[in-house]
Amino acid sequence: MRILMLCLLLLASASQADTPAARVNGVEIGVLRLERYFSEYLAAQGRAVTSIRNPTLYKRLREQALDELIDKELLWQEAQRQGIHISDEHVLAQVGQVEAAFGSPVVFERRLQEAGFDRAGFADYTRQELAAQLVYARLTAVEEPTDAEIAAFHQANRQKLQGMQNQSDNTSVSATQGQALARDALVAQLQAQARQSTRQRLRESATVERAD
Repeated sequence: MRILMLCLLLLASASQADTPAARVNGVEIGVLRLERYFSEYLAAQGRAVTSIRNPTLYKRLREQALDELIDKELLWQEAQRQGIHISDEHVLAQVGQVEAAFGSPVVFERRLQEAGFDRAGFADYTRQELAAQLVYARLTAVEEPTDAEIAAFHQANRQKLQGMQNQSDNTSVSATQGQALARDALVAQLQAQARQSTRQRLRESATVERAD
């Protein structure tokens, strides 16, 4: 969570003069906010804006960053529809973690100003991010697969799972490891499907306009 909150310091709130990069159900995502987020998006991949020489690659990565911002806005709007509330205590605790990570209130205040925030504005942004995370977790939650489902998945993916499994002379341990790997792989697959389904549903029910 701390890393996530540190990343938020690089996101500026869109000002009234900021040109919209997109609108999500009428809510603007400004170019300034996109550019700040794009830098963080690239940094998470070990890239820098100045290192991208290919215009086509630059455009594709920037579009991917905008897609993430659109999804964030959709999740925040969904959180509002569901009446999700993040307590002041929780917000203050998260902001406090960010401030402590900088080691100095003065440095923290300077970074807030550079990102276009004051304390109240950053607290509001933090509240939105936490609410979006919570609704995302709810929408993408999957049920624990049954033993029968795990066994069937293991059987269907035996060769692939065996390649992941540690070699062992103890067949009972090996079998246990195989079932554990099958369970983890199946859960990961179900979660990926839930994320894709959630994203598709939110997009289909929204009006998203991108700037040319």
